[in-house]
Amino acid sequence: MYALILAGGGGTRLWPKSLEKTPKQFLKLFNHKTLVEITGERLNKFLPWEKIFVVTTTKEYGDTIKELLPKVPEENILVEPERRDSAAAHALGATYILSKDSEAVIVNAASDHFVSPQLNYERTMFAASKYAFENGGLVSIGIKPLYPHTGMGHLKKGKHVDTSEGRYVFKLDKFVEKPPLETAQKYTESGDYFWNANHYVWRADKFLSEVKSYAKTLSIGMEEIAKNLGTVDEKKTVEKEYKKFEKISVDYAISEKSKDFYMIIADYSWTDIGDWNEVWKNLPQDVNGNVIITGDEKGGEVINIDTTDALIHSDGRLIAAIDVDNLIIVDTEEALLVCSKSHAQSVKKIVELLKAKNRIDLL
Repeated sequence: MYALILAGGGGTRLWPKSLEKTPKQFLKLFNHKTLVEITGERLNKFLPWEKIFVVTTTKEYGDTIKELLPKVPEENILVEPERRDSAAAHALGATYILSKDSEAVIVNAASDHFVSPQLNYERTMFAASKYAFENGGLVSIGIKPLYPHTGMGHLKKGKHVDTSEGRYVFKLDKFVEKPPLETAQKYTESGDYFWNANHYVWRADKFLSEVKSYAKTLSIGMEEIAKNLGTVDEKKTVEKEYKKFEKISVDYAISEKSKDFYMIIADYSWTDIGDWNEVWKNLPQDVNGNVIITGDEKGGEVINIDTTDALIHSDGRLIAAIDVDNLIIVDTEEALLVCSKSHAQSVKKIVELLKAKNRIDLL
């Protein structure tokens, strides 16, 4: 068993704290720990550090990860020369892990997810790993939908085919794109559809075999990289091959095309820290439902009068809020964000506008 943490994203919905230089996986929002640290520690509870790999997208991010996860061997921190989305990241991780262990099974984890309880997560990963190891299939963990979700891809459960570590294994009938609300409601009511949180478990050799079947250019590139691992040409080869890769997610490139996917239903809760509303949900709230964050190191001060169910973040200045509800207020040196919690996902639109205006100083 090995683990691969994907830690290369930017997290645009946590702007203005999450910037290119400080993406969300490196923000100390939760008990003075970053999401990368929380993810690494979760995996280390059942895997030694030397079996944990991390893929990221810049040298600076790689250096930060070395500081945050000092017990992960330096050679296990893989830096992609260019952003090519998750298909290339998964393939690069599988290529390096396979070079260490020809029978490796990989538990794939995003750096910005919370799961609980820990023991249920571990048992699910063991069950999925055992099935993947013995049967060679790709395994996705289905998350029971809590409500009709239009922002999540879904998995449709097929027939029951086996049992692993006391857990049912189903054939995965199909991957479904993010549905409109009416369809999402039908999915949730049916009991046959589950959220796709990209909690994938697979043998490294099997995954790379599927890459060979469905993503030829990516496969040829990874074979070249594999040939040059440990040589003076390793870095140059990675850079050269990455220029040829399509920017595509693993879902589009492999998952939706593979005929050999199975599913185990999670008995743990899961959340993606994808916006400020999710940050609010996952931090302790005061008696009025407020979450107050006073910055990483610079401090800050917040005065609340008759304010409820708000998230207020100060990086230094005093923020005074009077008789407002369900707001997000995030103040940094670069910018001030004010929005309703119900529109937290729309923060991404601000980032898109800033990109269109070439406001690099605020990104």
